[in-house]
Amino acid sequence: MVVFPNAKINLGLFITEKRPDGFHNIETAFFPVKGFTDVLEVIENTDSSNDGLSTSGIPTDAKPEDNLVIKALKLLRNDHQIPSLKIHLHKAIPSGAGLGGGSSDAAFMLNLLNQQFKLGISTEDLEKKAAKLGADCAFFIRNTPTIATGIGNEFQPVTRKPSKTWIELIIPPIHLSTPEAYQNIKPQKPYIHLDKILTKDPEIWKDELINDFEENAFTKHTELRSIKEMFYNKGAFYSAMSGSGSAVFGLFRKQPEIEWPEKYITWSGEIEV
Repeated sequence: MVVFPNAKINLGLFITEKRPDGFHNIETAFFPVKGFTDVLEVIENTDSSNDGLSTSGIPTDAKPEDNLVIKALKLLRNDHQIPSLKIHLHKAIPSGAGLGGGSSDAAFMLNLLNQQFKLGISTEDLEKKAAKLGADCAFFIRNTPTIATGIGNEFQPVTRKPSKTWIELIIPPIHLSTPEAYQNIKPQKPYIHLDKILTKDPEIWKDELINDFEENAFTKHTELRSIKEMFYNKGAFYSAMSGSGSAVFGLFRKQPEIEWPEKYITWSGEIEV
């Protein structure tokens, strides 16, 4: 069976408070980017009793046992009989870009195994299992526009009726670590619930739909700020860094004419926002 784990973007990301356990609560909106995907293929391994994982595309540094698709498989094997498998993962979504590529791979693996081996796991239970693999993994089980709170694992649907929008997505060769992203962050709840902001005219989003990670990121990596400014100069009605970065996207009413340096990974197309 072959599936296509897709990327996501964040519209708004507010760091609302620091928790007693040291983590932070957030408020953000996840939107799937269904045209920008990895490729995940799984077949039974008739040659060996062991699982095999091969990869292609963007190199991954993780050991096979640390890959989230393997962790997803092991998680389901705790309660279900699944034969040994041959797994191939083609990576097109860069890691560390705020696009949820690894989380998407894990969630799609759970859905694939549930379907391929007729495990009968409900969507709600798949979400609970996915949350054990990562805070935003559970979003990709339903893969629909979602408001996320808590540590990014408490969900409610976006009430805005999505419409087709053109997106330009740029991933520069910049890595932002989690400690770097949270440096100097002062948690504060937004004056209005994020879902209410999304129901407003998108033309005012740029003033109210804030990503709290941008200030640190743009100070240390001015190239990211320049990309966002370029999007607005080319007519974007909204532009932001996705998650904790380093991907930056622009939303447009129609496809713009933009040429980017070859050093950037780029993707463009229509999404529902």
